[in-house]
Amino acid sequence: MTNWLVTIVGPTAIGKTALAIELAKHFKTEILSGDSRQFYKEMSIGTAVPSAKELEAAPHHFIQHLSIEDNYSVGHFEKDTIALLKNIFEKQPLAILVGGSGMYVDAVINGLDEFPRVKPVIRDELNKLYTSNGLGALHKLLEQKDPIYYNKVDLQNHQRIIRALEVCISSGKPFSSFQQKKKPPRNFNVIKIGLNADRAILYDRINKRVDHMITVGLVEEVKNLLPRKRLNALQTVGYRELFAHFESEYTLKEAIEKIKTNTRRFAKRQLTWYRKDEDIKWFDFQTNVTEIIEFIKTKTS
Repeated sequence: MTNWLVTIVGPTAIGKTALAIELAKHFKTEILSGDSRQFYKEMSIGTAVPSAKELEAAPHHFIQHLSIEDNYSVGHFEKDTIALLKNIFEKQPLAILVGGSGMYVDAVINGLDEFPRVKPVIRDELNKLYTSNGLGALHKLLEQKDPIYYNKVDLQNHQRIIRALEVCISSGKPFSSFQQKKKPPRNFNVIKIGLNADRAILYDRINKRVDHMITVGLVEEVKNLLPRKRLNALQTVGYRELFAHFESEYTLKEAIEKIKTNTRRFAKRQLTWYRKDEDIKWFDFQTNVTEIIEFIKTKTS
């Protein structure tokens, strides 16, 4: 029997969770979250973790299973996901992976390159450089150490740049020299589904989601995390801006507007990543779920 992994991708706030739940109920299967922001139990509101009602509607994995203090990488996720899929496929031939983080979804499907081990102190120093000198300092350093990767990386994604730099510094070799991936064998086929909407609609959904987060307590959630603001897991949209507010860099109103702006930019980067993949079948976010179910059935029959 052939095993199938259905991946649901698309920009933040587009409705991936709702679709995943409908598909999981129809196919009587389980959902794996590929959104690295939702791994951490201390971060609920700002990462749009599925509600208790949504979590009860279908079995979910990789939702708030870690602490922000934990050291958990895309490599750990790949290993844990492949092991979990093996167990799921012993019960049913189809599983659903919901992706907010393109790199994490890609790792499950295509595997990871082998990179040298990095000392935590190097990452800490690079994070300090970013905090004190901004993205420009990271850009300059990466352009010096690996011009090939510099010319293809998303230069607005500081975490990806830091990851490349820590490999460069640890190994003394360009990060791009390790990117010679050979796809590992997988015991499943992949069906890739993308959700999208017109830009104006997407941006309106993002703005309303941020307003809802503020209403239900995001400011308080971030305030409680202020003593641990240097942790890598907290270097993300919705948290950085409010940390800056608590340090009197922005008014609350300004911080909220910056969250909206940076979330829209994040959504744009997500779409840029996914649009490179010609295997994704795109649907409008308002498409009736039965149409998507029929599409999956035609692929698996």
